[in-house]
Amino acid sequence: MPSTPTLPATPDAAGGRPALSVVLITLNAATQLRPCLESVGFADEIVVVDSGSGDGTQALAAEFGARVLHQDWLGFGAQKQFAVEQATHDWVLCLDADERVTPALAASIRAALAAAGEAAPAAYRFARCNRFLGRYLRHGEGYPDWSLRLFDRRRARWSDDAVHEKVIADGPVGMLAGDLLHDSADTIAAYLAKQNRYTTLASEAAFAAGRRARARQVWGSPLIRFIKFFVVRRGARDGLPGFIHIAIGCFNSFTKYAKMIELERQTAARAPSPEARTPAATSSPESRP
Repeated sequence: MPSTPTLPATPDAAGGRPALSVVLITLNAATQLRPCLESVGFADEIVVVDSGSGDGTQALAAEFGARVLHQDWLGFGAQKQFAVEQATHDWVLCLDADERVTPALAASIRAALAAAGEAAPAAYRFARCNRFLGRYLRHGEGYPDWSLRLFDRRRARWSDDAVHEKVIADGPVGMLAGDLLHDSADTIAAYLAKQNRYTTLASEAAFAAGRRARARQVWGSPLIRFIKFFVVRRGARDGLPGFIHIAIGCFNSFTKYAKMIELERQTAARAPSPEARTPAATSSPESRP
């Protein structure tokens, strides 16, 4: 597990609570960013790390007083950790450009910071509510979608994963009331294209780590996933959008394992044959002329 860097303490905000930096990574997010930034007016600082937008994202962030930095793409985990390290304050709230903090969550965050101390959690998670096909999902895979996004960077950090990155905390993790709204503007075609990229990255990372897929995972994982989210967690109550969201998630699971099997077979095909690896036999003295 990567070690959490030791960073100097930063000043408290007015009222004695620890100051808070909101941290985002962006790329061509101008159509989504404004509601996000409007929802975090309680923050003491906004840091936006952009990887080369051409749609005015940087200028829009600057309108809100954000400190805007450029960093070429490092992968999701590394990019987010880089952004965290650029913050002025130790307590950071990490958001995506298409997310909004609700007033209830904002109040919970302020209360948690006001109570922060040596015995306080190192990080906090809260529910994320995903909007899909025009509907906020309240069941299945789409909710509560617990997200660990608020943390003391001296005791937590982002993993180095290129995809499916997560925050690794060196202390207890608390829970906050209130929702983080995820307002993805993706069309189904764009959403599927994104999931295709994610499953490629996930399969490559798993294969590189030595994991291998088996046939039972290819057919069994999607089935188990469907039962878990559509039946047990009542995804059916979200109607057709909920069904489609879960079905795509099941297909993602199938695709990841199928891609891992493809990688294994491609690697085996490139390996030299046993005959090629066997040194040529040396002739015996009797056979020499």
